[in-house]
Amino acid sequence: MKFLDKIEPLLLLAAVAAGLALSGLPSFSAPAARLVTVFLACMLFGLFWEAPLKDIKSGFRNVRFTAAALAINFLWSPLFAWILMGVFLGDSPFLALGLLLLLVTPCTDWYLVFTGMSKGNVPLSASILPVNLLVQVALLPVYIYAFSGVRGDVSMALLARSAALALVVPFVLAKAAKRALRAFAGPTRVMELLFAKRQFLWLWLAIACMFASERIISPDRIGALASVAAPVLAFFAATFLLARAASRAMGFGFPDSVSLTFTALARNSPLSLAFAQRAFPGNSEVFLPLVVGPLLELPILALTAQLLLFMGARAAGRRQGG
Repeated sequence: MKFLDKIEPLLLLAAVAAGLALSGLPSFSAPAARLVTVFLACMLFGLFWEAPLKDIKSGFRNVRFTAAALAINFLWSPLFAWILMGVFLGDSPFLALGLLLLLVTPCTDWYLVFTGMSKGNVPLSASILPVNLLVQVALLPVYIYAFSGVRGDVSMALLARSAALALVVPFVLAKAAKRALRAFAGPTRVMELLFAKRQFLWLWLAIACMFASERIISPDRIGALASVAAPVLAFFAATFLLARAASRAMGFGFPDSVSLTFTALARNSPLSLAFAQRAFPGNSEVFLPLVVGPLLELPILALTAQLLLFMGARAAGRRQGG
């Protein structure tokens, strides 16, 4: 695992701190609000540039794994998120909406890092990436309309338009640019260095500007932080147990079970953040879970990797002893 991957939670906290410091400059708040959209668009452009859609067919070759991953990510996750929203955030519909956005979007990048750390089946994990990406983009407006408590405030048409502008447009532009430049090594390398390899930088800048322009964290929202943390932790714990149980029930070997675990656990908060910024601009309550989520998620995934390595070593020891 690269050093920057290890300290991502600290870097995200630094982005929050930088944004809060800049929020004291009135002349910066208005430009910062406009820059959030720009930085998130750059981040998504890099994300979609790297997404290997040509491998989408391979995601369906292992039918049992794909079925298990899709069932957990797109049936279990939204239903359990809806339950958690009612239990923990029933009186805060926009905080609940932010939690929903976080929990219904499976990760499309760093889960591969943790899969590799835990000696999982990285090619198998990578094969499900384009499927997860396309399905979550298509279903995100549906989940919001079906499960959130803000249906009276937004229309399905607005959600679909927001998804198109925030997600589909960067996707199409990234794929069109990559195709147009594929015969030119120099420009392709420049685009990769600016966007594909700098996704975290763009996210860092977006979060810093968001906190500079919005009162996301304030003394009166300390209780909201705890309210968000509890359901996020509950989601990770329950989904871990479900993924392990599904792996045993389907007879997956250790590498495939690790792949399913991280595919089920890791969330795509940057994509959700970009959508929320487009669909619910200025509503800082929606953004709070999407910023808190990664601060909890990355340490949890690192601990999960160590736990799975321990479990794998213990199982190998039992087999050798037997």
